[in-house]
Formats: sequence, structure tokens, C-alpha cells
Amino acid sequence: MFDYTKPNSEHSHIKWILMLCLQSAYSILLSAQTLQLPKSASEQQREEYISSVVAKMTLEEKVGQMCELAIDKVAQRSSDSNVPSNQSVASLAGGKLSATAVNDVFSTWKVGSILNVPEGLAPNPKVWSDIIRNLNKASYEQCNGITEIYGVDQIHGASYSWGATLFPQEIGQAASFNINIPYRIGQITAYESRACLIPWVYAPVMDLARSPLWPRMWESYGEDVLVNAKMASAVTRGLQGDDREHIGMNNVAVCIKHYMAYGAAVSGKDRTPSSVTDRELMEKYFQPFKACIEAGALSLMVNSGNNNGVPFHANHKLLTEWVKEGLHWDGMIVTDWADIDNLWKRDHIAANKKDAIGLAINAGIDMTMDPYSTDFCPLLIELVNEGRVSMKRIDDAVARILRLKLRLGLLDRSTWDIPYDKPAKGKKSPTLVSLYPDYGSEKFAQEALKMTEECIVLLKNKSSILPLAKEKKILVCGPNANNFRPMNGGWSYTWQGDRTDEVCRQIGKYHTFYEGLVVKYGKNNVILKDFVKYSPRNFNMDIASEPVEVPADIDVIVACIGENSYCETVGNIDDLNLSHNQIEMVKSLAKFGKPIILILNEGRPRLIKEIEPLVTAIIHTFLPSNYGGDALANLIAGDANFSGRMPYTYPKNHGSFITYDCKPCEYVETMPGAYNYEANTTVQWAFGYGLSYSDVKYSNLKADVKADKITFTVDVVNNSEREVKEPILLFVSDLVASLTPDIKRLRAFDKVNLLPHESKTVTLSIKPSDLAFVDNNLNWVLEPGQFRATIANQRVTFDIVDTK
Repeated sequence: MFDYTKPNSEHSHIKWILMLCLQSAYSILLSAQTLQLPKSASEQQREEYISSVVAKMTLEEKVGQMCELAIDKVAQRSSDSNVPSNQSVASLAGGKLSATAVNDVFSTWKVGSILNVPEGLAPNPKVWSDIIRNLNKASYEQCNGITEIYGVDQIHGASYSWGATLFPQEIGQAASFNINIPYRIGQITAYESRACLIPWVYAPVMDLARSPLWPRMWESYGEDVLVNAKMASAVTRGLQGDDREHIGMNNVAVCIKHYMAYGAAVSGKDRTPSSVTDRELMEKYFQPFKACIEAGALSLMVNSGNNNGVPFHANHKLLTEWVKEGLHWDGMIVTDWADIDNLWKRDHIAANKKDAIGLAINAGIDMTMDPYSTDFCPLLIELVNEGRVSMKRIDDAVARILRLKLRLGLLDRSTWDIPYDKPAKGKKSPTLVSLYPDYGSEKFAQEALKMTEECIVLLKNKSSILPLAKEKKILVCGPNANNFRPMNGGWSYTWQGDRTDEVCRQIGKYHTFYEGLVVKYGKNNVILKDFVKYSPRNFNMDIASEPVEVPADIDVIVACIGENSYCETVGNIDDLNLSHNQIEMVKSLAKFGKPIILILNEGRPRLIKEIEPLVTAIIHTFLPSNYGGDALANLIAGDANFSGRMPYTYPKNHGSFITYDCKPCEYVETMPGAYNYEANTTVQWAFGYGLSYSDVKYSNLKADVKADKITFTVDVVNNSEREVKEPILLFVSDLVASLTPDIKRLRAFDKVNLLPHESKTVTLSIKPSDLAFVDNNLNWVLEPGQFRATIANQRVTFDIVDTK
């Protein structure tokens, strides 16, 4: 065989040079295409392929893949002061990439991921796609065909994308008790994110909101384990689709967060310590994450705080033993914002950043969200060379990152090298505009409106003042009456949601609470007065803007109160009481003798026991987003029926916070003996509470216990002229157990549609193992004994005999 590596003939020099050219060309082609894998490849073929790629990578390339930087690191920032005053806010939501910075990030450091929103404001799909396409191209060409993965906090819809369809925040979705809602929200969010070329979203949140002070309560599905597990796994399926091995072009990878017990901080403040036992972690806080991983979740983000003195980012038991090994999970774990730095700067469990990196990576972190420094890369290389982090751990982390990118198809250039609206000259290739025609469409808007109607709770309706007749004259007032910012909350166009009103008014197709009532009742019948306004400098401060006066011809007052938008640590507060100015506003309104409909618009429950007796009706909208104004108007007018229920316990007093699944002693009215212990707990509204315009009656609750299934049936009848969607909530109490049981737990729920005067027999089924608890040895235990099931006012007791 002729050896072209040695010139040995008259023409060999020419052939040798030609072959070198061919080999060089082949190498270039290989480096650009080597990481494509056929969709038909088996799991074994994929894993062998990943192993072969990792084996060929240098240590520098591997470590680079484990680093995630913020877009600010590679962007050319503009300044609002340099923008003409007549330029729209939309034009500011852009930013350009710095060629020098991009080259440094990918050519020098081989960085694996970029995150966050450019210039802090949601870009439109064209700007998004231009940025991500250019970053992908640069990384693809400079990292041997390994494309970076771009991550964005798309929290309640594609909320960092200009003009996308936004939905109620998770706490409102939970109030619907309809798992079809988060599933569909996931589908639309994924579609509109991919229209921007965004492949990876930091959602859903499934932190149990156990403290009402917690400033991220509104990002969660409330206080209950089952609701969080069902809702979060539903949105996971909606976002990712049905095939976790091949994420389609209408789907994205999820990043479930924040693992775990984030909402159980002792202080109630963001990123502060929790003190939860391993037994309770396993039984409650771990379960929503387990459900999402079983639903196919591809990545996970870690809680920024610590539990019993151990930061979650350095907890090998929770990250590696419980998740990766215990669930046989092959997904990827990423830090939250700068949390490796927090291990040494804040938590003081490491002397410096290098030691902190070692602790986190050895605990099970695969990718660090640094986000402004590449110091991580050389420091981790040093740790590997010193033997403090094994190459096996590095290879495992990189394999998990590559596996995620392969599942997303990111290593196939055709999945992201798509023009926005104009194909390349001479080509007829598809564009993002043609592939995603429903982005921000009226079709999606109508779906969002119907969903929002289910996410609002009627808490009080004295004298059946609601629905409100169309001819009524209405005074709408309060700081939340004509303001998109509190309607949406944080993660809305900006991190704090502080420019939401500006953005929504420029888009021009949404309605505030006031505007929704104007559309419904007519401009001549609806008057707007602020009386109280939010301070532009402090989310938790408001000012009395004008004296409270109510015109004599007003029939009813709609007072819109609550909170302004906030996010994360910015939202920390010391007092859960509603602001003094808002309390005084409602008291002043009550003096005019007009019926008051109180609209709560807040991310967590602000205490209102002083004013609750003064009002005729109360509606909780949570954070309903852009279609909240229309949804509220439809509900007030009776064009839609209320069907929401409280997803958390609404406290009455600041010193008496409790969750519905408390221990029996927390609900005992008196304790006999030498002392009279006042353990009676009062709440404003219980978990699961809510009213509608329909008279729904329950009867004939039965339990049928089998070895592998317990079936509950209950008869439900709608004794009204209105159609209603009725949540059916099944609570079960373990009456005697070896460890003090919770007073009750939600074990199943459904939502049924009832036509006027329609009756149905509703069936809910659970496994006997669903009634098990975790003992002190962290084993799941189902003990024989008596249990009590409750649905509405119906109760039935049943026995568990065979627990094998």
C-alpha cells in the first residue's frame, strides 16, 4: 500500500502535499461535525459516543464546559443616557456582542454556557435570535463543534421575551387546582422561547412555600407537597415534550429549582438558613423534585441557602447520593447565581474560591453559574492537577453537560442556525417567523385569559353582591388599580418587573384592573382614583397621594391593594402587615357607607384582619399577569365563574404562621392539666378555601380499600343555573402512628366541570403506599391502622390492614 507519509516516488511530493491538504480539510470538517449523533442512536450508542468525545477533550476544554457566564461578560452595553428621548423602550432591549470578549470566552476558556437577559430588559425574538445564533456560531467554531447552551429565567411564560404570552405566576396556577393549566403553559412557553432560539429555561420552581414572609412565595405552587409535585411535573412535561432523549424544536430543557427547602428559611428571608430534618426533607421537600425527575427533567438548580449549617451547594449527600445515585438520574446540576463564591465569602466553609470550587464540584455540582469571572477555569484545573478533584468527577460532569446538549440537538447546527425572517440569499430555508407563526398570537392570548379566570379566588361574597350588575357605577382605587407592574410581579421583562408598566403600555394590548372594568362596564360608569401610590424608589413603600373622597353617585367601590413587584432578596420584609397607607385608605373608604369589593394583588399574604370586616367581598388575584384585568372583569360581571382555591394558608396574625399539614397539638383548643396551653390557631383563610357563584353539594363519600389501590367516590351536584369548574380535594388523616402524624395531608385532587343542575360521581384513587411516612431511619413506613378521608364536608374512615 502506498505510504503518503513518506515521499518515495517521482510524484510523491505532490501527492503528499495533496494528501496533507485533504487531511487538513477533513480535520476541519470533522471538528465541525464530529459531535452530531443520529436521532436513531440507542442510549448505549449515545453513551459510548459521549465517552469517546470526553476522552478526546483536553482538561481545559472539559473545565470550560463546566463554566457558565452572564451575557454581560460578552456584551457591548449601551446606556439609556445615550439614547434619544424619543426612542422606545423596545429599542433599548437589545445590546450587541463584543467580538473580543466572545473570542476570549470561547477560544481561550471554551465556556459551555451563557445566561441571562442582555441589558436587563427583555429583547424581542429577532434580537434574541441574533444574539444566541452568533454565540452558538462562535462556540461551535471555537470549541470543536460543542455549542454553548443558553439559559434564561422564563418563569410565567416566556417572560424575558418581548411580546410573548405571559400567564399567572405559579402561585396563581396552583390556585386553579387544574394540572392541565401548567402543562399548557409549559407548551406555549417552550414554543415562544424556541422562537427566540432559547433552548434552556430555569423553571419550574417547586420550593414548598412554608413561610408566608418568603419573598419568592409567588414563584412556587404554594405550601403543599402534592400540588407542587403535580403542577411542577405537568409543566415539565409541557416544556420538554414527551421524549426527554430528543427535545423537539417546539420544546426546551427544564431546570427544576431550587433544590431544596428554599421556602422553609427560619427567618422567612431569601437565601437564609433552613433547619429541616433529613426525615422531613425526604418526606416533603424532596418529593416534588423526585416527581419532576421521574417526569423527565434534564437539569436541576441548587438552593442558595444552607440547611442545619451545611450549604446545599456543598452537600454531597443531597446532590450526589439522593439525586444522582438514589434516582439513577443522568441529568446535570447547575449552581444558582455566584453560589460557589458564597461558600467562602458568605458561608465561610472555605478559605478561598479555589477551596470552594473543590467543595462544590466534589459534592456533585456539574456547572457553575459564576457569572462574571472565568477564574473558575484555571482554579479547577489546579485542583485536578493537585489531585483534589478527580478526573473521574470532571468526566462525569462534562458527560452530563454534553448529554443535555445532545438531547437538545444543540450540536446539530441546523437546530439553531436559522435566520429570523429572511433566508440567506438564494436559499429557501425556513425562518423563525415561518416556524413560529403563533408567537404572541391572539390564539395564545385567549388561552391565557381562560386560564387566568381559573387562577383567581373568591374569598368573601357577603349578601351575594357579586356578580355585579352591568349598570352599576364603580369607583376603582388603590395602588394596584391601574398598574401592570404588581399584576405581573418579578421576572417580567426585567428581573424586578420594574419596567413592566412601561413595556405593557408600549405593546398596547393588555388591560389593568381598572381598564378591564372600563371595557366591561363602560367608561362613563367607571371612575379611577389612586389615593395611594407606590414609591418609585422602594417596592415596599407607598405614599398617600390624595385625600379619600367618594362621589355620591357611586354604587360600589373596587379597592385594589397588595404589593408592588419584587424578586429574591430585594423582596425581604420584616412585617407581613399590609402597609399603613393602604389600611387607612380602606378604613376611610368604609366611612362613606358604600359596599367595597377588595381586590388582593400580592405575591404573599399581607395581613388584613383590620379591614376584612369592613368590606363586602374579597377577591384574591395573586399575580395574574397581563390578562388579569380582563379575567377579573369577567368574573366580577359573572361572565365567568370563580373556581380557584387557596394554595396556601392565609394567616390572620403576624405571630401565628401555620401550614394546613401541621401537627395535632397546633390545633388543639385547650390542653387540660396544671396549665392551660392556648394552642388554638386562627387563620384568615384555610388552604383549599374558595367560593364560587354556584351551589355545589357533596354526598355519599365512600372508600374501597384493595391491596394495591384505594378508591374514593363522592357524589357532587351543581344546584345552580351556572356552569362551574369544581376542585375536588381529598385529604387523608392518619389517626394513630408511631411518629406524630400531620393533622391531614392532601392525597389527591381533580377538577370537574358541572353544568347547571348536573350531578356526577367523582372517583379519586391512590396507592396505599401514598399514605406512608418517613421514619427516623429514613425508611418509608406504612403502618396498619385507621385513617380518615375528607372531601369538602364529607368524611369516611377506613382501615389499612395489610402493609406488605
